[in-house]
Amino acid sequence: MASPSSKTPPEQSLGNGLAVLGLSLPAGAPARLLAYRAELLKWNVAYNLTAVRDPDEMLTRHLLDSLSLLPLLDEVVSRLPSPVPRLLDVGAGPGLPCIPLAIARPAWAVTGLDSNGKKARFMRHAQRTLALDNFSVIEGRVEDVPAGEGYTLITSRAFASLGDFFNLTRHLLGADGIWIAMKGKLEGDELAQVPASVDIIETRKLKVPGLHEERHAVIAKPKQ
Repeated sequence: MASPSSKTPPEQSLGNGLAVLGLSLPAGAPARLLAYRAELLKWNVAYNLTAVRDPDEMLTRHLLDSLSLLPLLDEVVSRLPSPVPRLLDVGAGPGLPCIPLAIARPAWAVTGLDSNGKKARFMRHAQRTLALDNFSVIEGRVEDVPAGEGYTLITSRAFASLGDFFNLTRHLLGADGIWIAMKGKLEGDELAQVPASVDIIETRKLKVPGLHEERHAVIAKPKQ
């Protein structure tokens, strides 16, 4: 007779990861995060939205990796004049980190931007399916997006080099806006190529539960 599976239920794995990150989420948010993962797994079969296909690996590399940025974002938002930040995630792909962030912080106005039609369609599908009233999608190239009133926060997870990220999104950043770029290993050459008009406030090491790889966040703003 086969022994019962010792595999940890996803609800428990997610809960353990959130505890390690020290995160408190609204009621229903963990279930929504897992529902998002389920939709991503389903769509990934036909549309190849991400190279990560294992459900457990997706929980670590996508959900918890995205949420590892949240303690830093909470800290930054607490110092901003506006209590309701407008966050733009560029090169969002299938919604990473923007959809987990929108689920975790329903009071924030979060936008995911990607030029890939399949990925933008999936983000719109996830927005409808998960009833994310605080989330919107822009399909297009970031340099083609017209400047508006400006975003409080602009994030990226796998968009471009730091120099390109800052240059291409400068027109979308608000007057007191902050850039936060997620990176793996920080390369000195990449940091050296940051434009002189950009002030690197801090580089912070991120710890993703269950992921034994280097992860960093680069926090920056335009020089005054």
